[in-house]
Amino acid sequence: MSARTISHILSVATTALAPMIWGSTYLVTTQWLPANHPISIAVIRVLPAGLLLLLYCREWPRKHNWLALFVLSALNIAVFQTLLFVAAYRLPGGIAAIFGAMQPLFLMLLVWFFDRVQPALIAVIAALVGVFGMSALLLTPTTNWDEWGLLAAFFGATAMGVGTYLARRWQVQLSIFAFTGWQLTLGGLMLVPLAAWFDPPIVHVDIQALFGFSYLCIAGALIAYVLWFRGIVTLSPIAVASLGLLSPISAAVLGWIFLDQAIHGYALAGLIIVLVSVLIVQWSMLRPIQVEP
Repeated sequence: MSARTISHILSVATTALAPMIWGSTYLVTTQWLPANHPISIAVIRVLPAGLLLLLYCREWPRKHNWLALFVLSALNIAVFQTLLFVAAYRLPGGIAAIFGAMQPLFLMLLVWFFDRVQPALIAVIAALVGVFGMSALLLTPTTNWDEWGLLAAFFGATAMGVGTYLARRWQVQLSIFAFTGWQLTLGGLMLVPLAAWFDPPIVHVDIQALFGFSYLCIAGALIAYVLWFRGIVTLSPIAVASLGLLSPISAAVLGWIFLDQAIHGYALAGLIIVLVSVLIVQWSMLRPIQVEP
């Protein structure tokens, strides 16, 4: 096994931890946190984590990087988080996750169109199979469809996909800690007025809620986003996006372990299909790429 292959596997493994941590968000939020405060919880999750990272690294962006940071913060944090919660309230989680499963295909189109890098056929097929597997894992015959929820899920997944692509393309000249910290801080500040406008005040916080907030901030934002943005720098956008499919899988497994939510039949088959599709996409990223003239 070559050094390049070993380095790729290590990068994939560490980046994969981020969506697996994010998959625990549903469990922590529903079991430990006060209800009906989605945007406020997002602010508490990302803003303190961003400030801690900035205090640690104490790096300021160069003047020409500010615009890129604002755009990335809006796409990856503010817009994505807001639309994610809108979709979560209006749609079953399965539908929103299926739009997220389409991110690898969307990124393949972006890379092909703008970078003239043709995706490997096996990667395209694996991404399509991943969408099918996610549908089998999460959709049910009683699924309800809401137009505004569908739009929120689609544009939320699109915002995150474009943010993932641009974060790799623009190469902002900051350390990974500062790059993550500035995005979390700026994105969190963008969410503050939305939280004040749409969410009721949080009037009671018990020990469980404090633990939940701490977990979402330290593990769910500080650690997970550092690993995620590091993966964006070291891996291809398509490889990173495909790893995002591990988030709903993690949520399903944790629900099975801690909430007695059964996984069987089509759902179990869908879980296995999604895992296989992720592995195939990662393997395909090791093959030589084809650059169009």
